[in-house]
Amino acid sequence: MQVANIEEELAYIEKVKQINENKKLKYYILTMGCQLNENDSEKIAGMLEKMNYVRTKEMKEADLVVFNTCCVRENAEEKLFGKVGEVKKQKEEKGTILAIGGCMMQEEHIIKKLKQSYPYVDIIFGTHTLHKLPCDLYKALKENKKIRNILDIEGQIIEGLPITRDDKTRASVTIMNGCNNFCSYCIVPYVRGRERSRNPKDILEEIKDLAKQGYKEITLLGQNVNSYLRVEKEKQIAFEEYEGVNSFATLLRAVNKIEGIERIRFVSPHPKDFTDDVIEAIKDCEKVCKLIHLPLQAGSTKVLKEMNRKYTKEQYLSLVEKMKNRIPNVVFTTDIIVGFPNETEEDFEDTLDVVRKVKFEQVFMFIYSRRVGTPGDRMENQIPEEIKHKRFDRLKELVESQIEENNQKYIGTTQKVMVEGISKNNPNMLTGRTDSNKVVVFEGDKSLIGTMQELEIISEHKWYLKGSGVWSQISSK
Repeated sequence: MQVANIEEELAYIEKVKQINENKKLKYYILTMGCQLNENDSEKIAGMLEKMNYVRTKEMKEADLVVFNTCCVRENAEEKLFGKVGEVKKQKEEKGTILAIGGCMMQEEHIIKKLKQSYPYVDIIFGTHTLHKLPCDLYKALKENKKIRNILDIEGQIIEGLPITRDDKTRASVTIMNGCNNFCSYCIVPYVRGRERSRNPKDILEEIKDLAKQGYKEITLLGQNVNSYLRVEKEKQIAFEEYEGVNSFATLLRAVNKIEGIERIRFVSPHPKDFTDDVIEAIKDCEKVCKLIHLPLQAGSTKVLKEMNRKYTKEQYLSLVEKMKNRIPNVVFTTDIIVGFPNETEEDFEDTLDVVRKVKFEQVFMFIYSRRVGTPGDRMENQIPEEIKHKRFDRLKELVESQIEENNQKYIGTTQKVMVEGISKNNPNMLTGRTDSNKVVVFEGDKSLIGTMQELEIISEHKWYLKGSGVWSQISSK
């Protein structure tokens, strides 16, 4: 495994810090996309704060604006270009520096459009040159240079970057980068590169440090977490086995042993790679949540084949049944794409059939959008938008009816709830989440934030549950 040497970047952090000393400069980050992007933004924030920038939630106040982009959905492009346009006047009035990074900056047509239509952008960096932002920023400040720091998508693993996390109870930890699956609808392998796993020691030491800081819940991140260390073993790439970790299953067991961590989640696994050792680890590890995000994408075997998902409808349902038989109280969430090319009414009915049978706790539903550079974009028989939207509405209706049905099973039960903060909708209530990621609101003192509580669930309200009383505190800050 190649790990980027960031000593030079740490030196640039010090240089920019000196330039910014006593200037009271503000930065603003807009994050688009998945939890991996959010984790990258936390690293960007960490570097900027080391360089004497202070965060603001108002873009118009910022001396430095960073857009961390996603390219999974088509409307992300429209959103980005709209935001870039907004910054132009701000740049003219106060000299705001504009930096754009993330997955979208690995796409040639996006870079071309930015150069042609938005020449005032100061810094463009790719997913694997994030650690070079201090150098880019130094040159933009000192030499007034426009920086296009984009490397090949293979990149290196970046260790040792400062990080500023948005949450004080929950933290995300990336365990691998890239993807080798090449689903025909997905641009990710083309912009984030091939699979590369972090060394077990780096992951475990990061989580141990988080535990010392008081974090209670860890989410392990990767495009396909089941593949952790698989490529390294297949290609005989050296990695340091640490505390017995040589696979995703053994990583789960090692994190489960870390004192202070009380909940472990992971996203996203791939159904084709969900091995028995991982199922056993989920069953055995009391801290690993029994909520499994298992992306379906489509319920039709024909569509799944065209998506290059490498499993059938029957294999997916068989895997769900196996996990239900071996993991007590396991529940599932999923992703579904509606309107993939060539999807017939019969194919869509197969998707509805899987949803009815599995009874997912939550479904993240997406209308298929074409992505330049993917096989799906070149397919014939693209589904008309009107049909896509009608199918989406039918799926949404089914999912919402199931959510209300699923919620009923919680009423009258006692649930362990990680208290996250004050409810956004009612400042007199606290909010937290169950093992199955259900939002629970309840009355309680602010001192409970950051602790795990046992609550009786007294009612359901579709998108959240209501808890009653703090029955017993089962962990402390």
